Amino acid sequence: MAAPIAAATASSRQRAGGIAALVGGSASNQVGAAAGAHAFPVIGAVGVVAIRQLTTAAVLVPLVRPRLRALTRAQWGPVLGLVAVFSVMNLSLYLAVDRIGLALAVTLEFLGPLTVALLGSRRRMDLACALLAAAGVVVMTRPGPTTDLLGVALGLTAAAAWACYILLNRSVGQRLPGLEGTAAASLVTALVWLPVAAVWFVLHPPTPSALLLAVTCGVLSSVVPYVADLVALRRVPAQLFGTLSSVSPVWAALAGWLLLGQALEVHEWLGMALILASNSVVSVAGRPGVRRGGGTIGA
Repeated sequence: MAAPIAAATASSRQRAGGIAALVGGSASNQVGAAAGAHAFPVIGAVGVVAIRQLTTAAVLVPLVRPRLRALTRAQWGPVLGLVAVFSVMNLSLYLAVDRIGLALAVTLEFLGPLTVALLGSRRRMDLACALLAAAGVVVMTRPGPTTDLLGVALGLTAAAAWACYILLNRSVGQRLPGLEGTAAASLVTALVWLPVAAVWFVLHPPTPSALLLAVTCGVLSSVVPYVADLVALRRVPAQLFGTLSSVSPVWAALAGWLLLGQALEVHEWLGMALILASNSVVSVAGRPGVRRGGGTIGA
């Protein structure tokens, strides 16, 4: 039997495949979020998140068939952690999207993987990069009397949850084969959200189009990215995963503009650029050493 792929031992080709999976999953995530946003007027962010969780379980569980009874206590720990992270990350992000728009919400959320990248490094420039990212948040949100502070706070909550998701998903991938851990977490999450959905949809009756949009969101923003992330985290280190996630705000800005008509103002583009610049410095400086012959050293 072939040895499982690990980030520390992945070949250049395997690592390239992980990077491609990450970028593709990120694009899918933002297109799905835009689809879900179209359903907000009918079923709200809570309704979209509920359908998203149920859709994820409906797709992953039959395909993977996780053996819940066979899970050990050590395996249940990160799985249950993912259950909490799935709920907090998705709900806080979509509530933020509803208040401040897709691009700004995702850019704030991106501070989560950027933080993982910064904490995983020991270079002197890390503090400067963190301060640059913080300046980007200030410029982008431009705090003032009209600032939606709740929307910003929800975006930052999603950021913290995403940082936890990166670390937990990597742990799940190391302790359980294939997608078994992710499928188990999605099943438990769906069971938690089922009564919430029942009550919510009695109070907010869904239309067929809203349900279709929410299901599309579930597939594109949950199933595809979760699979892509699991593949990527087994091929690239958590720090590199965090830095490469900088593409997410770009996809979000494009999806918000093309699919939702959410154009950004100059200060918002500037703030996003500062955050992405911070990420770029961390990414370039944190890359493995390069041999003169073109090969890389380290993982």
